[in-house]
Amino acid sequence: MVSDEQIQKWADEAEAGYDPEKLLRRGRGRPGRGAEPSQVIAVRLTPEELAELDAAAERDHVSRSEAIRRALAGYAA
Repeated sequence: MVSDEQIQKWADEAEAGYDPEKLLRRGRGRPGRGAEPSQVIAVRLTPEELAELDAAAERDHVSRSEAIRRALAGYAA
């Protein structure tokens, strides 16, 4: 929950104005993985396959997507 004090702080800051040079420019979406746009591929997994994937990703401290990429790299090699 946001306190009244925080709201007042934000209002004071907005009323004082912002320096456009200091505002961060944010890109749209997730950061790219290379020079070309990435493609999203849908894959259907059984609950058991998903559990195995999640366990492997957790064991290796990576995301699901990274675990899948690693598996594909091993398969394609």
